[in-house]
Amino acid sequence: MKHSTRILLALLFLLLIGCQDSKTRNYVLVSNETSLLNTSAGEHPGKKLMETKCYICHHPSADHDQRIAPPMVAIKSHYITDDISKNEFSNAIWEFVKKPSKEKSRMRGAVRRFGVMPYQPFTEEEIKSIAEYMFDHKIEEPTWFKKHIEEESNGKIKHRNEPRK
Repeated sequence: MKHSTRILLALLFLLLIGCQDSKTRNYVLVSNETSLLNTSAGEHPGKKLMETKCYICHHPSADHDQRIAPPMVAIKSHYITDDISKNEFSNAIWEFVKKPSKEKSRMRGAVRRFGVMPYQPFTEEEIKSIAEYMFDHKIEEPTWFKKHIEEESNGKIKHRNEPRK
């Protein structure tokens, strides 16, 4: 009952968020040479995109037992390897997000716990900007995460959250 209540609340929350009046949204026309969003000086546009699009489900401060999805640092740790390039990392994230499936996921434990991420209408440009930000920067993470990933994976998955520039 507790699990189904969480799912119902999460779905209700997503429904409310998704049904906002689209006239109130501010869109920015961009060219290939401009940022995706208006950001403060020196702020990577992927950071703002991650905070507005991903943190709805993947917020780092959500309680461990009340989460509806893994934190973004978990995704980073599962997709980054010692020899991966930024382009390969961005492509791997995009390949999953454009059509999520159990078979394409690198996070078997998260799929067992939360299910497969539902399809979201994100653009390739948005996801790659988020992935590039994740790759180049240390991202916010829950205090429990490092210990959790090392214990849960029995050392198979490394805690990876350092910038890779």
